[in-house]
Amino acid sequence: MGFMANSGDSVLEMYLYETNTLLEQLDNIMLAAEQADTLSQDDVNEIFRIMHTLKGSAAMMEYEPLMTIAHRIEDLFYLIRENTMDTVPEQDRPKLFDLLFQSIDYFRNEVGKIEKGDPLSTNIDRFVETINMFIDKIKNDGQAAGSSGEAPAADQAAVQEGCAALVENAPAGYPFALRVFLDEGCGMENLRAFMIVSDVRDSGAQFLYEPEDLESNTARSPEIAENGFTMYFAAENERKAALPLISDLGFVKTYQEIDAAPAPETQEDEKQEPVAEAAEPAEPQKAMPAAGGETASGKGGGHQIRQSLISVNLSKLDQLMAVVGEIVITETMVTASPDLRGIEDAKLDNFYKSARQLRKLTDELQDISMSLRMVPVSGTFQKMRRIVRDMGQKLGRKAQLNIIGEDTEIDKTIVDAISDPIMHIVRNSMDHGIEPDEQMRIDAGKDPVGEITLSAQNTGSEVIIKIEDDGMGVDCDAVLRKALRQGLASPDVEYSQREIMNFLMMPGFSTNQEVTEFSGRGVGMDVVKKNVETVGGVVTMSSEKGKGSCTTLKIPLTTAIMDGMEVRVGESIFTIPIQNIRQSFKVTEKDIIHDAMQGEIINKMGEFYPVVRLYDVYGIEPQSTSISDGILVWVESSENSCCLFVDELLGKQQVVIKPLPSYLNNFKIKDAGIAGCTILGDGNISLILDVTNLMGFISGNAGY
Repeated sequence: MGFMANSGDSVLEMYLYETNTLLEQLDNIMLAAEQADTLSQDDVNEIFRIMHTLKGSAAMMEYEPLMTIAHRIEDLFYLIRENTMDTVPEQDRPKLFDLLFQSIDYFRNEVGKIEKGDPLSTNIDRFVETINMFIDKIKNDGQAAGSSGEAPAADQAAVQEGCAALVENAPAGYPFALRVFLDEGCGMENLRAFMIVSDVRDSGAQFLYEPEDLESNTARSPEIAENGFTMYFAAENERKAALPLISDLGFVKTYQEIDAAPAPETQEDEKQEPVAEAAEPAEPQKAMPAAGGETASGKGGGHQIRQSLISVNLSKLDQLMAVVGEIVITETMVTASPDLRGIEDAKLDNFYKSARQLRKLTDELQDISMSLRMVPVSGTFQKMRRIVRDMGQKLGRKAQLNIIGEDTEIDKTIVDAISDPIMHIVRNSMDHGIEPDEQMRIDAGKDPVGEITLSAQNTGSEVIIKIEDDGMGVDCDAVLRKALRQGLASPDVEYSQREIMNFLMMPGFSTNQEVTEFSGRGVGMDVVKKNVETVGGVVTMSSEKGKGSCTTLKIPLTTAIMDGMEVRVGESIFTIPIQNIRQSFKVTEKDIIHDAMQGEIINKMGEFYPVVRLYDVYGIEPQSTSISDGILVWVESSENSCCLFVDELLGKQQVVIKPLPSYLNNFKIKDAGIAGCTILGDGNISLILDVTNLMGFISGNAGY
């Protein structure tokens, strides 16, 4: 375990990232292949490469069960690659696809265990036997190609071309060189090379290696992939002892032993000179081509291009956003400093120019830092194809998933938070929406194959995600009857369709008469609603019986920084998200209607909306209770609207959202409509209103 001891958690994170990425890629290939009922030669080559990489990565991390499964699938696709898909009879292709999906599920399950720190499953004999049986079934005479462990003739010739360079550059006292080449496309070449170095070092051998910084410099990966790396041994028997350690690794392509000629005693000075050269390992590497004829120096530009994309730990981006947020606050504090009051504007002309430039740069820095956290929703959307496929097979229903706007970008934290809600809604569409058999759809004048559409649209301040299906729709009468039986609805109240649909998002509510693998437990849309609202989003549902259903998620682009309107209520300052504000206006007492049931209401654009006095909601001493002395702010969330009465509008400001202390959760402060707080330019704290929860709090309050 020398490798893991030297590499730490960063190697594990890299392995998990690489493996999950490859599994998603493999999933997409197989979903498309299953629809086409075949695999193209490019797909076969890609699957072979993916499995080869998964095998090498698992070997590097010493995850033997994963390495074994990947190795057997790799062997399977070696046969298919050499003989094309004609090797697999058409009647056996569904079995091949199921085997690949089973492999993907196995890897995902085991990767999940690794992420949780749980031990891997070691009972893989039955799965290996299944793969072996399929290989035997399609295997023909002459297809089994054993690996000799020797380098191909072309590789041998190429290696020999660089022997002179290795001999010349052999460090003094280390004449026995061993050049190791890794498999093409294995990935993380520098770390794999360091694994070999660590294993050989643990055996007690005395040796040097180049490049000397291969374990810490990821830029060495292209170089090692192209030219391999070299170990110089002090004794030949130590080199021989290292060969089994190297040959057993699945990602080693070949190796070459090269001996420096015994140095005469008169050439001591010549032996010392290459030692200095060994301090710059790039030159010996460039002197030796790989299995081709070109030198690495001729491809230096390509190596630099490969490094144009890097992966960054999310925690570092969180730290960056926190620092940028503090800069935004500090910039406001500087420009709004009370020390500037009383100074003539003419004397502050240069200051104002600098302040405007600072604001411009701050805004640019903020935009850049926010963009770094933005990721497309395509990864989450594409996962839903597998959900539709698997549920279609288990339920015996035919449906296809249409994806629109998958390039839409959202904050990485929000993408992770909405992945499970979207998955649950898609499962609902398959289980509750799509008709159980084709004939029902045909009788209803629909296509035999159901459609589920997953779309995303960026509106500037938020992303709207819709999950639609053309299935049976929701029977609102049945939902209302179930709500009445559970005591969620009152029999003497007439409910609108929107209000009836909201019953579906109440805890414990389910329309299924029996518990199945997918539904009926009463745990579902309430969790979806809670998860979406946690990131500041809103869930709405609509349906037409016999036509289909639509679930809409309105999600903010980010939860870190937002545009808000500062308002004053008494001596307190609140921030209302701009996205929730529809209009602000002055009124007089005659504009207010006093209703016995709803209290104060106002007519706006033909609709009546309640007037909510914030000082009453939060028990604040008001500046004035006269409606004409203050101002109304018309806010809306989802399909709910009200008008908030405040003393004064202070202006629009970009604010950094700060979470409230955790102990305040005991007082259910979020349920009272407080989302967090922010620090203003003068150092004071402003509470940020959560309009959605505020309306729920108001409706549940006896006074409103």
